[in-house]
Amino acid sequence: MDRHYLIVDDNRAFAENVAEIVRDLGDEVSVADSGARALQLLERKRYDAIVTDMRMPIMGGAELVREVRRVDPGLAAIVLTAHVPDAEIAAARREGLLAVLSKPVPIHDLLDLLGAARRDALVVIVEDDGALADGLSEALRGRGFAAVTAASVLETEGLAMLKPCAALVDLRIPGGPAGEALRRLPAKYPGMPLIAMSGYPDDPPVPCEAVFRKPFRTDEVLSALERFHGVPAAPPRP
Repeated sequence: MDRHYLIVDDNRAFAENVAEIVRDLGDEVSVADSGARALQLLERKRYDAIVTDMRMPIMGGAELVREVRRVDPGLAAIVLTAHVPDAEIAAARREGLLAVLSKPVPIHDLLDLLGAARRDALVVIVEDDGALADGLSEALRGRGFAAVTAASVLETEGLAMLKPCAALVDLRIPGGPAGEALRRLPAKYPGMPLIAMSGYPDDPPVPCEAVFRKPFRTDEVLSALERFHGVPAAPPRP
């Protein structure tokens, strides 16, 4: 089945060039030269992923992704950046991204991400070990899942009102007793499958779909997430 992507960049020539490469591989592409135009297109059609430049007039990439979440919460989002302040990137990441790519765009990386991107596949990672959170995010990205992260109970409370498909939660993170973040998440995201992680013999304070004891095999966690998501990854490109 052909996939359909939306590319947003005020540099129309750049967007059309990327679109042509993607179309040559058999997929469909729509192009918008502003955030406002992108939102108009999103009201009319369901896309598999959106690729947007971060720095555009009037509505930048971070604001666009935030608006996209209101129109189509399950859309996979990739942002492209060149010389953008870290605060803007952080704002975009809080909306749950599949990836951030630097310009000039590594086209093979972009094509791989687009080919793997899943709809409705945002995972919350609550983990204060930055290296582990980054490793899980990277592994998820390879399977087409986007990720949004929190490193404390307070950051968990501050997560945007997204529509995650699951959460990976360390039972011991700063800001509260063991299991506090896991206890609070069901109120924020009702019905979301929960997966607990712990390096201690703690029992989760709420029902979980699975519990992984550290050190665990990342592929086993990914397999569990794929069962919850229920939609297989797109086949790799030839």
